[in-house]
Amino acid sequence: MNSNILFYIIITILVLEFIVNKVLDCLNSKHFDDKIPKELADVYDEGAYKKSQEYKKENEKFSNITSLFSIILTLFFFFVKGFRYVDDLANSFTNNPIFIALIFFVIILLGSDILTTPFSYYKTFVIEEKFGFNKTTHKTFWLDKVKSWLMSIFLGVGILSVIVYFYEYFGGDFWIYAWILVIAFSIFLNLFYAKFIVPIFNKQIPLASGQLKSEIEKYAQKVGFKLDAIFVIDGSKRSTKANAYFSGFGSQKRITLYDTLINELETNEIVAVLAHEIGHYKKKHIIFNLTVSMLLTGFMLYVLSFFISSPLLSNALSVENPSFHIGFIAFGILYSPISEVTGLFMNYMSRKFEYQADNFAKTTFNGDFLISSLKKLSKNSLSNLTPHPVYVFVNYSHPTLLQRIKNLGA
Repeated sequence: MNSNILFYIIITILVLEFIVNKVLDCLNSKHFDDKIPKELADVYDEGAYKKSQEYKKENEKFSNITSLFSIILTLFFFFVKGFRYVDDLANSFTNNPIFIALIFFVIILLGSDILTTPFSYYKTFVIEEKFGFNKTTHKTFWLDKVKSWLMSIFLGVGILSVIVYFYEYFGGDFWIYAWILVIAFSIFLNLFYAKFIVPIFNKQIPLASGQLKSEIEKYAQKVGFKLDAIFVIDGSKRSTKANAYFSGFGSQKRITLYDTLINELETNEIVAVLAHEIGHYKKKHIIFNLTVSMLLTGFMLYVLSFFISSPLLSNALSVENPSFHIGFIAFGILYSPISEVTGLFMNYMSRKFEYQADNFAKTTFNGDFLISSLKKLSKNSLSNLTPHPVYVFVNYSHPTLLQRIKNLGA
């Protein structure tokens, strides 16, 4: 195989991924106007359902525009040999391979983010604003953007520098040390994400004493769940959409409630949602996901180690001398079909785990309160109640609302 053939294989993968995603989107959009199943008839009244249909259609149009822009820009960049120009620019600053890789990725990622920021801005201040979801101010939007850049530079530069160092020092065995680094970082994030990362963007305060806290603590004691931290996050700072999540494990586990969730749901409904989250912990879903993610990362790095130094990968992107950063870009695209397959597996397992967590909440607390909470949250976010089954299989990490309600026995 020569570099020209590999180049067109890469282009074919990019185009096929775009086509498959657009076909799935098209299939899904044909169900936007389906009649609501009788089990979900009480989720929307006529006006709210019409609003949800408009929201879905508006987002579909926006998605078509952004994805078309993305694929055209990507293909253009490949055909004008953009990676070679960026690589030459990075090499013009230094001869150090670590600094070259850092400069290369900063230019690529920063450039991409700058080009897509207008779309993000439109999504937030036009679409989300139009349908009453947006609470983000312009100041918060731009502060979030700057904070994201700084955090990406701080974390990304550190991790990438070490990985490139491993590559330069250990050669083909770099993947072992890179894998250990990724494992350590993943565990750190799982343990301390809520404590160190979330406060950069949101305020978190302990849940105040009262009926809600008492009911949560009573339930946690009932199921033998040691709960030391229940926090409320100011989700209303950016959106009216509600959420809750469980993070960490061991002594660092905590439950975080969005203030919008507390405002939207009754006390028993909130406890039911938390029972579902605790079910994930009790069923060891968090450990499973973390372990499988680490194994898949290790496999990817192992395969990468056989190709990263290949001149063929670099030449396919019109770069003469092999380097870690160019090889990584080419390999990442070639590996994407495998990532799609593993993504299908992870989504399948995630949907299975959601059923298990729902069943745990039903058994240990109350299935009816969980159902009512799910319906309210779906209405609150104008969720699609009639997605296409194939679209669900490929893209959904959660079962549909109808599937969850049927599973709960309603």
